[in-house]
Amino acid sequence: MEFIHVLTIEIMGVLKSLKQDFVSIASLFTSVSTLLCCALPSLLVAVGMGAVVAGMVSDFPALIWLSKYKEWTFLIAGILIGFNFWLFYGRKKDQACEIDEFGNETPCDTAARWSKIILWVSFWLYILGLFSAYLLLPIQQFLGL
Repeated sequence: MEFIHVLTIEIMGVLKSLKQDFVSIASLFTSVSTLLCCALPSLLVAVGMGAVVAGMVSDFPALIWLSKYKEWTFLIAGILIGFNFWLFYGRKKDQACEIDEFGNETPCDTAARWSKIILWVSFWLYILGLFSAYLLLPIQQFLGL
């Protein structure tokens, strides 16, 4: 009976770690999709590379769908990134990491560092996509460019 209890605790720990990893990776991919649907085409057209955008759309037809439903793309990406921030910063740190007696970085520390990097990269990609999708054109029109 003790074995089943220990096994259950181990499985729950692995599932909790997988949930946080899934949210981190999903938020990264959705923020990249906001960049691909809105920021990158805007930048390419702005520097006179409209033919490249046409080639991208013909090679990756999903970009049309992402652009058509950009509100949903941004909403889902924002929710995932916000949830990831809550997982990383908002909750109590109940995950026990082993302490290395020689002061070396443990696998738990490495995973936490990479999760933080992925989270902030996702956030800034999302902000870049949000800026180019919703703010860039009104600012250009206001400035008369």
